[in-house]
Amino acid sequence: MKISLRWLNEYLSSPVAAEQAEHALTFAGFPIESTTAVELPGGGKDVLLDVEVTSNRGDVLSHVGVARELVALSGGSRGFKPPSADAVFTWSPTPSPAAGPAVTGDVLAHAAVDNRVAAVCPLFTARVIKGVKVGPSPRWLVEALAAVGQRSINNVVDVTNFVALELGQPTHVFDMARLGKNAAGKPELVIRTAVKGEKLNLLDGKTITLAGDEVVVADPSGGEGGRAVSLAGVMGGAETEVTEATTDVLLEAATWDPVAVRRAARRFGIRTDASYRFERTVDPRTIDGAARRAAGLIARLAGGTLVSGAINAGPSRPANTPIRLRPARCGAMLGAEVPRGRIVEILRALEIEVQDMGKPGEDLLCTAPVFRPDLTREIDLIEEVARVHGLDKLPVHEKVAVRVSPPQRSESAMRELARVLTGAGFYEALTFTFVGTKQAKPFLPGELQTIEVCDERRKADPVLRPSALPSLLACRRANQDGGVAGDGNGGVRLFETSAVFAHRSPTAKGARGEAVENRNLALLADAVLPEGGKAFERKQAAVRLIRGAIEAAVRALGGQGAIERLVFEPAELPMTAYDAAARGVVRLGDKALGVFGVIAETVQREYDLASPVVAAEIGLDPLVALYPPRSSVRTLPQFPSIERDLSVVVSEGTAWAAIDSLVRKARASGALPLMDDYWFVTTFRGQQLGTGKKSVTFRMRFRDPADQRTLRHEEVDPQVNGLVERAKTTLAAVLRA
Repeated sequence: MKISLRWLNEYLSSPVAAEQAEHALTFAGFPIESTTAVELPGGGKDVLLDVEVTSNRGDVLSHVGVARELVALSGGSRGFKPPSADAVFTWSPTPSPAAGPAVTGDVLAHAAVDNRVAAVCPLFTARVIKGVKVGPSPRWLVEALAAVGQRSINNVVDVTNFVALELGQPTHVFDMARLGKNAAGKPELVIRTAVKGEKLNLLDGKTITLAGDEVVVADPSGGEGGRAVSLAGVMGGAETEVTEATTDVLLEAATWDPVAVRRAARRFGIRTDASYRFERTVDPRTIDGAARRAAGLIARLAGGTLVSGAINAGPSRPANTPIRLRPARCGAMLGAEVPRGRIVEILRALEIEVQDMGKPGEDLLCTAPVFRPDLTREIDLIEEVARVHGLDKLPVHEKVAVRVSPPQRSESAMRELARVLTGAGFYEALTFTFVGTKQAKPFLPGELQTIEVCDERRKADPVLRPSALPSLLACRRANQDGGVAGDGNGGVRLFETSAVFAHRSPTAKGARGEAVENRNLALLADAVLPEGGKAFERKQAAVRLIRGAIEAAVRALGGQGAIERLVFEPAELPMTAYDAAARGVVRLGDKALGVFGVIAETVQREYDLASPVVAAEIGLDPLVALYPPRSSVRTLPQFPSIERDLSVVVSEGTAWAAIDSLVRKARASGALPLMDDYWFVTTFRGQQLGTGKKSVTFRMRFRDPADQRTLRHEEVDPQVNGLVERAKTTLAAVLRA
């Protein structure tokens, strides 16, 4: 950031020398890259400071922002003089007239704004100045711009550049006579998403073709959607630029989503002062003051009449949330005690509101000013205290005190998860976050879209993966190419915990949509079976393997109570990566936990895998939330139980989940009061059962609930018979002899 020393001193009650500014700013975290003597056009002299500003401090990308820093660093010895709406500099021998601009009318009668993308344009404001005379700028303005290496264009455009350098708020002016009009006959600006393929002529003479995800400012002319007249946050258009023939101007002051601005600037190779500032965040609450400053100066220097009021298009922004600051925590983080009074003094010097929480002398409640959106946490305030107090004043200790604390619950859960899975024969994998478009598509739910990076270096794999399974499949192929078959006859088993990404389309017109990021556990295992096994048996064995791994993980993290709420159900999935005959969902109670199934043959062929594989992808956060496991302890039973095996013949399409549900409902209704537990045993298929039939065997255990006696078979038989009747009615089942 280029800072004119002469200009900087306009906002300080006590002028600062170049050496003083360099020393103070460097020790506060803003090192000076260079100091250069400057000859001004009028013969005056100045010093140009090249200040290095961190990316989170967009407020310091201005002369006023640097002046605020110097005032805070001086401990209040230098007073701050904020500029008024139409104040001019006094360093020129011929300052502008002292009279303020004339004001008339109502802005809504002269212009209109339609903000259709409030998610990426939090606030768009418009003001109108009529009857301007575009011409040369006064000497003070020419010298101010020349001091930081900018040339003068005309008195209207120069004001917008001046305000950006003074307050850090880029603005733009449109020639109202060259703007298209809406149905009411008023010039209108429409903030919208670009149409793919539309052209835009920029102020620098270039014509760009828009890709369709940029944000543009348009007007109603040029057919449906209007004509793009500005690339939002980057550069204005040539077709509405202000010239010597301009008489009425519309002043835009807005703020934009930093990511949208950065993406557009990089795509077209355009780096402007405006995009540099918007990429580092301009808070919507600072716009009004800067817009009034620019409008007042234009009306004053160009002799125009300022139309009363402003058009504000965008959602209201809530006030800053107060931040709790613990003086004791501040001392612990800095390694040196900073007196509470000194902390309060520093924060107030930075224009941070400070008040006591509860009794005086206790914690502080702090509210950041609107121009500091980077201050959101306690640690941010502690960093400010350290900067202003002086990093050189903090002692360097010979020893570092370490307090041993138990692992966080989430870390313990992750360790336990890894222990269980490695014990089940799985190897942990660490794979790359990017995959190819073709590999990502089968694992992407229909309502989501992939997130791709615009980078020439990522041509082969530009997609932030929506699932870790494509990466694990590539890892499995690498093992196959290396001749790795796994331990024993269990095949290769892999797992990975990682973040996955996708983009959800907007649900309403004008909405932007949102990025979706989740942390998942991905499991992949070979579908193995001893020689002679049939294809469907191999799939069944593979599904049971992955189910067993998930059950083991849930039991280890959540205990037996979690297992009782764990449900596996066959289901159609919104992604095509799984075999339609062997796929399903995993639920924990009534909440979806993830998906599992055999990988489809088309995907298997994509990775040239010689044998089928089974996979699952489970939400990691719900798993971790189960930890620690809740144990259920009871005394060993004193009396023996009665066990009954039931083999029911059902249609091939009847899943175990249906039988499981039947038993659960019978138990919940009170029809099985003596049943202690039940579990799946086996499935049998044979010619004697008939085509399309199978026999499912499960075991039921009965015990006296009070454990006071041994049950008699006569007590158990009616309950078993009742369950058989329910199976006949609900599942068309037949008891196998």
